[in-house]
Amino acid sequence: MLAKANRITSADDYRALVRRGAKVAGAHTVSYIRPRDEGESARFGFIVSKKVGKAVDRNLVRRRLKAACRGIVDDGTIGFDVVVRALPSAADAGWDALEADMARVVRKARSR
Repeated sequence: MLAKANRITSADDYRALVRRGAKVAGAHTVSYIRPRDEGESARFGFIVSKKVGKAVDRNLVRRRLKAACRGIVDDGTIGFDVVVRALPSAADAGWDALEADMARVVRKARSR
């Protein structure tokens, strides 16, 4: 589980990121990235709609994405906010594929 400091919790933050963030499309996710002040920890938010599948499938995808982001936070990544929107193909994607999508998002965020 992500620590509270690493989670996006307010609807205003979600809305601002989706509207003004840089869009990074992956095979199973679409992510929106915005930089934060230098030294602030990375924060993540997740959007998993009913198009992904039934509740069991949505929760599995969300837990896998959170676990992948937890690994990113544990590596010491700082300085950006990310909202991850899962695509319907994420329900059939394995752990490795979702983790690779998140790693790609972080590479893009660091390069900006």
